[in-house]
Amino acid sequence: MLSSQLLSTLLLVLTAVANPVVVDSFVTLPISKKVNFTGARTVLDRDIARVRHLRDKAAARLRGHSVDAVTSSQVTNLATTYVASVGVGSPATTYSLLVDTGSSNTWVGAGQAYVRTSTSVATGQEVEVTYGSGDFEWNFSSLLGNEFLDQVTIAPGLVIPQQSIGVATSSEGFEGVDGILGIGPTDLTLDTLSPDTSSSIPTVTDNLFSQGTISADQIGISFEPTSSLEVENGEITWGGTDSTKFTGSIIFTEFWGINQSIKYGTTTILSTTAGIVDTGTTLLLLASNAFSAYTRATGAVTDETTGLLRVTTAQFNALESLTFTTSGGSFVFTANAQLWPRALNTAIGGRTNLIYLIVGNLGTPSGEGFDFVNGFVFLERFYSVFDTANKQVGFATTSFTDVTTN
Repeated sequence: MLSSQLLSTLLLVLTAVANPVVVDSFVTLPISKKVNFTGARTVLDRDIARVRHLRDKAAARLRGHSVDAVTSSQVTNLATTYVASVGVGSPATTYSLLVDTGSSNTWVGAGQAYVRTSTSVATGQEVEVTYGSGDFEWNFSSLLGNEFLDQVTIAPGLVIPQQSIGVATSSEGFEGVDGILGIGPTDLTLDTLSPDTSSSIPTVTDNLFSQGTISADQIGISFEPTSSLEVENGEITWGGTDSTKFTGSIIFTEFWGINQSIKYGTTTILSTTAGIVDTGTTLLLLASNAFSAYTRATGAVTDETTGLLRVTTAQFNALESLTFTTSGGSFVFTANAQLWPRALNTAIGGRTNLIYLIVGNLGTPSGEGFDFVNGFVFLERFYSVFDTANKQVGFATTSFTDVTTN
C-alpha cells in the first residue's frame, strides 16, 4: 500500500523552494484558447496515461529510483490544454508552448524547429523527458536532443538571459504545439540531463525569481470556460496574484499534491484522499470507485464514440453539484461545469445533440495515494495559486464559477 507514503513522495517530487528577492515592478502576460480536433477518447486516454506516468514517477522516487513584482502572461486552451507564445533567442523566434504545472522542463522543436542565434549556447548535455500523454524523448543512445542556454522572453519585462531549454530533433504526441513551458516544481527536472544526471534545472519561474524580475516565488493562474474554438481566455501571473481575476479570498491548502473529498449532492463519492491539481490534464479524473458512484448517481452511460460519460436532457436537468472539500474550505462545481461545452462536441468527435460529462475514470481504486486529478476543467471555474515559497496551493471563486457557458 503506497497511500500516505506515495503522497509524501509526490509532495517532495512536486516541491521547490527559493530564497526571496523583492523588487517593485508589475507586468502582465495573457494566454489563449484553441481547440485541437483529436477526439475525446484521445483526450481521455491521454489524461489517464499522463496521470499514470506522474504516479509511477512518484512511486519510483519512493522506492529510491530515479525517474511583489507581479507579471502575468496569456495562455491558449487547446481543448486538451493551454498554450502560451514564448520567444526564444535574439532576435526571438516565437514558439507556441503547452503550459504545464505537472512538468518543469521547457523545450522547443516539436512543431517549429529551434533557431540558433547569438544568444544560443550548447551545454554539451543531452536531455531525456517522457510524458504519459505523449512521447517526447531525447535518447542518449540515439542523440535525439540537446540542452541549450538561451534568452527566453515570456512577455515584455519577463526576459531570462540564460534559460535552460531542451531542443528536440524528434517528438511524438505534441501535434499543434512547438513544445512545453514547464512551470512545475524544480524537482521534476531531476534525472533529465545526461551525463550529469544528478543536477536539477532551474525553471523559468526559478530564474525570474532569483534574478529579481518577480518578487515572490509563486504563480497565479486564471482560465475561463468558453464555447469558442479559439479565444484568448487565460492568464498566468508570475510573482503574485491578479485580484481582478477572482472574487472573495484565496483559500490555501497543501502544496501541489493535495487532500480532498468530493460529494455529489449530499452523497460522499470520494472520502478525503490524495491527488493533484494539473493544468496539463484536461478532465476531472476520479478513482474507479468514486467514478462508479458518480456514474450511478447521475445515470450516465459511457459513450462508445468519445469514451466520455453521456447523459440525457432529463438527467442533465436533475444533475446535482459536486463539492470539493480541502483542508482550507469547500468549492462547489455546478451541474453546468460538469458538461463538456456542447458547442464543441464535434471538436472531440461527438454529436452536436448529445450531452457529455467531463468526469473520467482514473482506473485505480481510492486509497492508493493518487486518487484524483483536478484538470483544467476545474481550473476554468476557480482561480489557482501555486505558492512554491510557502509550499501551498490556493483556490478562489471567480465570476465564471457559476456561469452556464456549457
